[in-house]
Amino acid sequence: MNSTDRGQPEWSLQAGDDANVIILSGDWIAQQGHVPDFPPDGLHQARPDRPLTFNAEGLGRWDTGLIGFLWALKQGAAQAHLDMRAETLPDAARKLLDLLPDRPAPAPPIPRRRFAPLAAIGTVTIDSLTEIGTVTELGVETARGGIASLTGRGRMRLTDLMSNIRDAGPSALLIVSVVNFLVGAILAFVGAVQLRKFAADIYVASLVGIAMVREMSAVMTAIIMAGRTGGAYAARIATMQGNEEIDALTVFGIPVSSYLILPSILSLTATMPFLYLYGSLVGMLGGFTVAIGMLSVTGAGYFHQTLNAVALNQFVFGFIKSIFFAVLIGLTSCRIGLQAGRSAADVGVAATRAVVVGIVGVIALDAIFAVIATTIGI
Repeated sequence: MNSTDRGQPEWSLQAGDDANVIILSGDWIAQQGHVPDFPPDGLHQARPDRPLTFNAEGLGRWDTGLIGFLWALKQGAAQAHLDMRAETLPDAARKLLDLLPDRPAPAPPIPRRRFAPLAAIGTVTIDSLTEIGTVTELGVETARGGIASLTGRGRMRLTDLMSNIRDAGPSALLIVSVVNFLVGAILAFVGAVQLRKFAADIYVASLVGIAMVREMSAVMTAIIMAGRTGGAYAARIATMQGNEEIDALTVFGIPVSSYLILPSILSLTATMPFLYLYGSLVGMLGGFTVAIGMLSVTGAGYFHQTLNAVALNQFVFGFIKSIFFAVLIGLTSCRIGLQAGRSAADVGVAATRAVVVGIVGVIALDAIFAVIATTIGI
């Protein structure tokens, strides 16, 4: 490149007897914003039977602005069937120009989407089965890590487990209390409106007790934990994925299933059943509050009716459901976190997916348990 300042970039076409000459002068610097564009009809005065050459004696400094102009000129020469000869251009510009084609590459055709419902269903089915297998394998590895930890050969740290238990248990008591109390109160209010018509006020206690113990407390607590704790697990692991901490653990030979996933699942499994029992009691308290305030029901009568209506096997059934809900939330949240990309936006996407999958999975699993309960007569 010439370092001498030659002024504004200019070009002209001189159609001679021997050749069509493009005369270049000035500084062709793109950042200065004065580089001219080659017009589509820039070669209309050129003689078709003569080659196209260059006169670059007046050319000063140049950069990609000159190359862009020459490429447009090269394409115009190809369309006009002119023999372009670049021997008189600077060597660097000529080498760059030789790398460019005579015409831009054509845009790829837009793929046409065919209506193939069977192929779409098959793809979704295969992907779903693959993901179920991956989550199952992750659960088996985590279970092995748990057994190894019991024998003193695991990689799980007790401090991580206690920290997760504190976050998943005591820290969630407030929101579990508020939600289950309101659900119990709503059930009592709706039941009171209908049962009062039949002078059956006392059966509000049976309605609230059975509904909370059998279904509502376990499901609502699981939904709360899916949104609160499951999303936090997915965001934490996705952040570690973006910071390459997961890669570092793999390089050092530390199994991710034992070091990260096992404490998360164990903490949820240990706290969810007790949160379920606590939520059931708080929900009954909410129903008791509404019944005492709206109906002619005494506290002793409400308590006695609740004990008669809610059998012990209902608590056992809800207790078992809460354990399965905890394992489901823990596994899916950690799996989604491990699947996340490495950008900051992927952390939010992983947290959102974990919440959605957790809530839908809890409701679907509860439907399965409802069928099982009906089958075995609970």
